[in-house]
Formats: sequence, C-alpha cells, structure tokens
Amino acid sequence: MCMRCISNRSGWAGRRGFVLAATALAAAPVIAQVEVGSRSGFRKLVSADQIEQAAAQQYAKMMSEARSQGALASANDGQLRRLRAIAQRIVPFTGQWNERASRWNWDVNLIRSKEINAFCMPGGKIAFYVGILERLQLTDDEAAMIMGHEMAHALREHASERIGKTQATGMGLSLVSRLLGLGDLGDVAANIGTQLLTLNFSREDESEADLVGLELAARAGYAPQAGASLWRKMAEASGSGGGNLAFLSTHPSGPQRIRELQANESKVQGLYERARRGG
Repeated sequence: MCMRCISNRSGWAGRRGFVLAATALAAAPVIAQVEVGSRSGFRKLVSADQIEQAAAQQYAKMMSEARSQGALASANDGQLRRLRAIAQRIVPFTGQWNERASRWNWDVNLIRSKEINAFCMPGGKIAFYVGILERLQLTDDEAAMIMGHEMAHALREHASERIGKTQATGMGLSLVSRLLGLGDLGDVAANIGTQLLTLNFSREDESEADLVGLELAARAGYAPQAGASLWRKMAEASGSGGGNLAFLSTHPSGPQRIRELQANESKVQGLYERARRGG
C-alpha cells in the first residue's frame, strides 16, 4: 500500500442507507473459505480508535490537497461512480473479517493522477488513482480485486501491526504507553498519521490481503480469475519501465503470487457463482 497523495463530503448518494445495509449483512454468521492466520498481537499495542481517527484525519488532509489542486474527481465522475458501485457490493461482506468494519464510515475517492496506485486506510477510507484504472485497462472484476485487497489490509489491521511492532521493537514500550493515552491526543494522531504514509507491509501481509480480497470480491459477484489476470497486468507494467509505479514498489508482482491466487480460486468459485445467481 502506498498512501501519498476525506473526504469528498458529498459522498455517494444514500451513504447512510449503505452503511446500515452493510451493518445488517455483516451480522450474519459467515464461514471464511480462504485460510489465513490469526491477527498479530502487535496490533493491540496501538488503540484501534486512535489509528482510525489518525487515518481519517490524514485522509481528509490528502483529499483536501487533491481538491485544491483540481485533482479530486467530482461525485458525478463516471470512473468514481464505477468504483463506488464496486465498493457498495463488497462492503457488506467485510464484517466477517473485522467486527469494527460494520461501524466504519466507508468512503471512496478518485485522484486524477497517472500514478498506478490505490489504498484503503484503517477505518475504510479508500482512494484510487486514475492511472491504475486507465494504464492497466482494468475490468470491473480486476478493480474489485484491487479494492478487496486494499480493504483486506485495513480489515486485518496490518497498519496497526506494523506500527505496534515498530514502536515495541524500535522505540521501546515506554513510547507505546505514551501513544496509548498519556500524551497529547493531537500529537498522537499526527504521529500515527505520519507513520501511515510510510508503511511497508510484509510478504505475509500481502499474501493475506490477496486471499481475503479474493474472497471479498467473489462474495460480491466478481470473478475469482481476475486476481491472476490483474497481477499479470501488474507484472507487465512493472517490466515495461512505465515509470511512476508507486503501487508496484509496495506490491511486488510475481509468478508465486499468481500461483497462490490460482490455487485458491476453486475455494471461492462457489461463492462467486451463488452471488451471480443472486443467492
């Protein structure tokens, strides 16, 4: 995930109803089809409320800067409406991976930049860059795979894990204690927000996000085979020397990644077919 560059306050139409629908569906018991490990204990070293607050503040700042530069897509932009439609189908299935997700104020925005990039911050703040849609000529299924992947980073609390591990191993537990409430809350939010911009996820994080994103997209009715086709396009873009590939610097593509996605397609194929039937 690369988070350089909330919210467009107009949001998508019917935001309130959308969030309520997501809450209702998230409450239903669902058995995961892909296999991932338990979430790391390091994530508990940083308050979930604090990291989501910091992410929302950082996201708002980024979107404000994009708007001031004329780079934030308007609510009636066709590509943005497409992305929000994809999100509206995926979000109802996020609660099975994180109980907090049903309370998040999910948001999606589009940045007018040729950069190949997309991200989802803790708390459900999503941004795509025009470059990742147009330069890779993404189908809806492939765009859903990226969105599911980025959502999965937030749902699995990978940012909290990375920040917690950094604080515990690099700066000492005394600083963690201060971040958890002994210091000024404004400083805490600024500190965490800054770290969110420079995170590098581990290969294990990326693998988890691939698989969780694959299942999220399949449950929403997007073809599982798009995961492999997406990363083939990523590999081609990386090898073409197209420049400005921030997403690929933090999401390396490769044959192993594609093989792992293909090995899990059959696990979620039934979910996809049921969704397409409207079941």
